[in-house]
Amino acid sequence: MVTENNASHQKSRGAIYVVGIGPGAAEHITPRATSAIAASTVIVGYSTYLELIPALIKDKTVIGTGMTQEVKRCSAALEEAARGQVVSVISSGDPGVYAMAGLVLELIKERAEAGVYPWTNAAARPVVEIIPGVPALAACSAALGAPLMHDFAAISLSDRLTPWELIERRLHAAASSDFVIVIYNPKSKGRPSHINTARDILLNYKSGETPVGIVKGAARVDETITITTISAMLNYEIDMQTTIVIGNSQSFSYGSWIITPRGYRFAAPEKTSQADKD
Repeated sequence: MVTENNASHQKSRGAIYVVGIGPGAAEHITPRATSAIAASTVIVGYSTYLELIPALIKDKTVIGTGMTQEVKRCSAALEEAARGQVVSVISSGDPGVYAMAGLVLELIKERAEAGVYPWTNAAARPVVEIIPGVPALAACSAALGAPLMHDFAAISLSDRLTPWELIERRLHAAASSDFVIVIYNPKSKGRPSHINTARDILLNYKSGETPVGIVKGAARVDETITITTISAMLNYEIDMQTTIVIGNSQSFSYGSWIITPRGYRFAAPEKTSQADKD
C-alpha cells in the first residue's frame, strides 16, 4: 500500500513499479496495481497496452513505444526514475511472464556494474517493485473451465528472442512428459507456420483427440473461445492475440469446458489422528 509518507520518500528518491494489468479491464486489475499507477508521475509501456487503461493514466506523463522496442522503453523508465520520478512500467498479464520485469532488473544490474549513478548504491537507488497481474494462461484457463489442474508447461512460439531449435526441443520435452501445454505467441505474419510445426510435434506424443482450447482476447470485450482437438486445431483462426491450451492424456471436454483431473476423487483419505478428532 502506498502511504503519504512513503509516497513522498519515493518521489525524492525515485521509484519504478513494474505493473501487471492482467487482461486490462478495470475489474481484472488488482488494487495494488491501481494504487501504484495512481502514485506514479510517469507511465511507460507498449502503446497498445496503454490504450487499455486510459482512465488510469489520463493525468500522467506517458511514454509509449511500439512492438520490439522493449529496451528503449525500459531504459526510458530507468532514466526517469533516476531523476526522481515515480514510474510505472506497464505490462499486460503478469510482468514476470514473458514481459518487462526481467528486462528492467537486467538493465539495473547492467548499469550498476557499469558504475552508473544512482544504480551503484542500493541504498540510494530508486525503489523497484514488481506488481503481479492476472497472466494470460490464468485468464484462458478460467475461460475454458479447468484445463490447468495438473502439471503444465508454458511455451512461446516466438523465435525473435529464442532460437527455433530450442523451442522445438522444449515442445518435444513437454509433450513427451504428458504436460498440459500452454502456447503463447502461436502465429504472426512473420512466422505463419510455426504453429503447424508445433502441432505436428505434439501429435508424436498426444492423441489427435486430445482437447484443445483456443482463446483470443482472454477476458476482454472481444474474447472468443473455441474448444476443439489437436487434429482440428489448425482449422480455426489463430494469431498473436491467441493463447492455446493443449490438454494432457487425462484431459477431457464437457460442454463448454476442458477439464484436466487433478486426481482428488481417487486419492486415499488422509488418516485422522486422535488429536484431530479431539
